[in-house]
Amino acid sequence: MNDVVKPVATAHVDWSSKNYLVVDDFIGIRQLLRESLRNLGARHIDQASSGGEAMALLARTRYDVVLCDYNLGEGKNGQQVLEEARVRNLLIPSCVWMMVSAEKSTESVMGAAEHQPDAYLIKPITEGVLLTRLNRVWHKKQVFRKIDQAYAEKDFLRAARMCDEQIAVDKVHEIELLRMKALLLLKSGEPGKAREAYERVLQEREYQWARTGLAKIRMANGDYEQARQIFQTVISENRYYMDAYDNLARAYAAMGQSEEACNILERASKMSPNSVTRQRELGALSLKLGHVGMAEKAFRKCIAIGEYSVNKSPEPYLGLARVCGLKNDTKEAMALLTTAQREFTADLIGLRAKITEGLVYHESGDYRRARKAGDDLEEMLKAQPERPDVPTCMEMASLLFAVGVKEAPVELLSYVIRNNHDNMVLLDEVQRVFDKARLSEEGVALIKASKKEASDLMNQGVLLWKTGKLEEAVVWMRDARRELPNNLRILFNCAQILISHLQQMGYDEAIALEATEVLLHVDKVQPGQQRFAQLMEQLAALCPKVGEIVAQQDQAA
Repeated sequence: MNDVVKPVATAHVDWSSKNYLVVDDFIGIRQLLRESLRNLGARHIDQASSGGEAMALLARTRYDVVLCDYNLGEGKNGQQVLEEARVRNLLIPSCVWMMVSAEKSTESVMGAAEHQPDAYLIKPITEGVLLTRLNRVWHKKQVFRKIDQAYAEKDFLRAARMCDEQIAVDKVHEIELLRMKALLLLKSGEPGKAREAYERVLQEREYQWARTGLAKIRMANGDYEQARQIFQTVISENRYYMDAYDNLARAYAAMGQSEEACNILERASKMSPNSVTRQRELGALSLKLGHVGMAEKAFRKCIAIGEYSVNKSPEPYLGLARVCGLKNDTKEAMALLTTAQREFTADLIGLRAKITEGLVYHESGDYRRARKAGDDLEEMLKAQPERPDVPTCMEMASLLFAVGVKEAPVELLSYVIRNNHDNMVLLDEVQRVFDKARLSEEGVALIKASKKEASDLMNQGVLLWKTGKLEEAVVWMRDARRELPNNLRILFNCAQILISHLQQMGYDEAIALEATEVLLHVDKVQPGQQRFAQLMEQLAALCPKVGEIVAQQDQAA
């Protein structure tokens, strides 16, 4: 119980020891806020005049309190700074984030609220209001102070246990701790235990976030209809609870009711239009359904609001190019593809742009240029041994089949199967690609052979491990990982064997680093896996530097 934080009276807060960040594009406002904090006793106060400057400071320092203006001039606004800080895990659970703004419009307030600041203060702000709100929020958040380190090290199971220890001595903040515990358990791939935490909250009071959390767990378990009903109930009780709209749309999509999903996303986007991810999903779903006008509107909005967002991505540019192709405006389509390749430096952007180019020409009826794009793709695949992500592989295979190529798409789909040999939903999608190309029998045979190849590769490494040939098992699983770099079963077994090596052969820094890198790659490929949390906990007990490695990886990202 050494990690428990005992409730502290408000008078005993040592404000002088905290780290503060004030973000505002006007120097006068920054000085006023700084003086207000100094009157409270604060000494360590950093200042940023732009969103970019704020991100650089947040990446270097763990702040206790952030006061951030909404409008920051050119570049990221306050909502986008908060959004990126959360995505990059730059905020510890006990950090207080206060959004400060003169903005009163519904879309601005809702947009900021979606990223859950601890308070939203409307200018002008008096010193008394600032200090009152800061005091109130500070004491609410400090129950997480001892959980911060475990959270930063991604040791989510330990952090969840610390929530229970804290609840035992601090019933006043039980609800906040249960909410954090549920989120930690979900990150750890423990939905059953997360459900128990949410249900415990709901015994006290009908919190919409707890009800939504239960619905997400039901959806993850495949109970889409029950999840749908819960999300709709939440929305009927609070029409501004945007998270419920997004998940309701996903529930409809999972049940094959794409029109209903599209309608929900359109409704949500009208209420809170500044979500990059929501506009992107609306555009993609509208395009899939053939609602060209709606897709165009969503993609153009996504590009506009995503300019300085951490969620800026090539998808809306590629999607809008597809829309232009359907409208026979190949000139703008090609201009969008050029812009995408200029804006994004990821290795796959050239490949993805070429796929979209082929689809644009094919959909607009220019089959000669579509075939030329297919030929170019074949050459790009030969020059690039590393295969792209699953959606890109599937899209490329579909295009190549459509323009008359056979060998390259078969190789791509074999790669997809071998890296996902136990994902039956994805294997069904692969079979549908073969069916559309009128190659159903070839698809059945390839899926069977590729599944066996992946299973044999994994099983041989596990057999070496279980028969005591530990060094051979490590070497075998390294080769398996190089062959199938995104196969979760192989990655998990590789990490398990490396951890066994540490347990049986003693601490080896190179082995510990390798195990950490494997697990962090798993978390990147598919977050929230139960085995990830369990293996990270085992590794943390053996490797004292795991937390440092995780922090370095987060900063590099």
